[in-house]
Amino acid sequence: DPAEKDGLEGEKRGKGCKCSQRDGGWSVSTAQTGNILISNLHRWKNYWIRGVLSLAMISGFFLIIYMGPIALILVVMSVQIKCFQEIITIGYRVYHSYDLPWFRTLSWYFLICVNYFFYGETVADYFGALVQREEPLQFLARYHRFISFALYLAGFCMFVLSLVKKHYRLQFYMFAWTHVTLLIVVTQSHLVIQNLFEGMIWFIVPISIVICNDIMAYLFGFFFGRTPLIKLSPKKTWEGFIGGFFATVVFGFILAYLLSQFQCFVCPVGFNSESNSFTVECEPSDIFVMQEYTLPTVLQNTLTWKTVNLYPFAIHSIFLSSFGSLIGPFGGFFASGFKRAFKIKDFANTIPGHGGIMDRFDCQYLMATFTHVYIASFVSWSGLNNPKRSRCQRKAI
Repeated sequence: DPAEKDGLEGEKRGKGCKCSQRDGGWSVSTAQTGNILISNLHRWKNYWIRGVLSLAMISGFFLIIYMGPIALILVVMSVQIKCFQEIITIGYRVYHSYDLPWFRTLSWYFLICVNYFFYGETVADYFGALVQREEPLQFLARYHRFISFALYLAGFCMFVLSLVKKHYRLQFYMFAWTHVTLLIVVTQSHLVIQNLFEGMIWFIVPISIVICNDIMAYLFGFFFGRTPLIKLSPKKTWEGFIGGFFATVVFGFILAYLLSQFQCFVCPVGFNSESNSFTVECEPSDIFVMQEYTLPTVLQNTLTWKTVNLYPFAIHSIFLSSFGSLIGPFGGFFASGFKRAFKIKDFANTIPGHGGIMDRFDCQYLMATFTHVYIASFVSWSGLNNPKRSRCQRKAI
């Protein structure tokens, strides 16, 4: 029968999908239709889970900002410790199979040593009045670097004593694993806090840029994605990458413009020794004062405007957004390559639909480092971010 023959050929072409010819056209079998519906339902379910939890995390972020600098510092420390734990646990699974001593203990010991060094430096730099008032703190501040080195040296000696014959290479491999983790996580977490003390706007805007880019790239990729971007992340698309870039630049510009109007965001975070509290009072620096800019001739003819009033920081936000959209994702690609090397999907299962904490902060650390370098190179060096402090702050410092 010709119809039966055509049906069999169609079955072969569909690789096992049963099809039938009706009214001169092909109709997909009930089984295939069911599979498509299940796939779409799973996709939308994952979308809603990610969306709801993303909104919850963003709401929590705003709540923490409202609680002030101390809450932000504590959150950064907590995130740092969790990210360190997730990466070290991956190495521990490999290391533990050989039943070698002290790896996890030494890893956490080195974490404590490095945090002691970095946060001790922060206390000495930003809490000078408090240090000068308390005699024990004066001793710790004076010999801080010697104490830090002595603590690290003790861990170094413990590592040497833990070496086991026939496993030297593996132990040195894990020693390097710990130190690279410290470099990636702890050092860059310290830069996040350094940015915070320059002014909460230098903390909020870069983090918000990465969050926005992550969300917008996901949405553009979800609805319009067709062209794969990179093999390390098969779900990333050029449509999501490009759409996320333009959306993030616009978002960063608007957010920077809005936050530049509030003193509590633009002033450096200081410590008032009289009230034993953080203060954010100052006369805003030039970067947060409205300036008049002359537009290029091409834009003048197009927009019929000759000048425009902007905060200089809004212009800086364009560079921050560009980095966060074009280079920041490579932090995620790096993390994807790392996970593929160890054949794992996520660093952990802390957040449903998102993976571990490190899965959410892989781009944030790279962004924090860029922001710190950007401030030192293009803002502080030019004197644009040196606000005049209030009288009470000058006295406290």
